[in-house]
Amino acid sequence: MKYDIPGQGQFEIKTIILDLNGTLSVAGTVPEGVKERLDQLKGIGFKVLFFTGNTRNDADDLAADLGIEWRLAKNAEDKRDLALELEPETCASIGNGLIDLELMKVVKLGIVTLQAEGVHIQTMLNSDIVVPSINDALDLFIDEQRLIATLRK
Repeated sequence: MKYDIPGQGQFEIKTIILDLNGTLSVAGTVPEGVKERLDQLKGIGFKVLFFTGNTRNDADDLAADLGIEWRLAKNAEDKRDLALELEPETCASIGNGLIDLELMKVVKLGIVTLQAEGVHIQTMLNSDIVVPSINDALDLFIDEQRLIATLRK
């Protein structure tokens, strides 16, 4: 999807990269409404996937349930390197932890969620947008006017 941001110009987001623990799921549970939003985003044409160290060994089941793919990333450098394989200038990332810091630095748009598992301050300072929840983050791409309003100068 191409965005024309007043005062900032145009950019395109093709891929949305999600963190799993603390972002896509909270304490191992995917919040209500996330699956429906992911389906909407895929219908719009976004590629959606998550990067995880698979701490809870639930990535396969969650990916199958949500209808998205996942990639193993054991540390911040893994996340960065995986993003570099995906045209990072057309990627948005949504995360919360220190493991997401290097990812936020290489993608076009970084979004942090303020959910129950906390946010690392360095990751927040290197993001572009901070929202209360994963659903709010996904809604930025479903209703592009939200994203435009947040990023305009």
